[in-house]
Amino acid sequence: MNGTTDTGITGITSKHSVTTTLERLESLLKERGVMVFARIDFSGDAARAGLTLRPEQMLIFGNPKAGTPLMQSVPAVGLDLPLKALVWQDASGQTQVAYNDPQYIIRRHGLDAAFAANLAAVVPLIERAAGA
Repeated sequence: MNGTTDTGITGITSKHSVTTTLERLESLLKERGVMVFARIDFSGDAARAGLTLRPEQMLIFGNPKAGTPLMQSVPAVGLDLPLKALVWQDASGQTQVAYNDPQYIIRRHGLDAAFAANLAAVVPLIERAAGA
């Protein structure tokens, strides 16, 4: 899943495992003062429920200084904030990364285009974490 879909989801292939990709992303975010709110281990939760799921985890992160102005303008943008990166191992063993395209979030909520910069700063960090 490389590129952006018409649903606003951007996907890239990572050169690293699910765990390593998220560790790299978390480190890069923290270096830049971005708050990491949660890390969800879907495959671990599935295993605890007696189910199997290939490795899949999500990182939830954001910066109140960047996100708050968007929510002040359009409160419903909180449905898409904080930002998320979903990382999973596909059927062929490749690690995939997906996240909402910042431009999609702007269009979806009818936000002023100038707000795109508030969201776009994390995209290079996601790409770097994936080794793209």
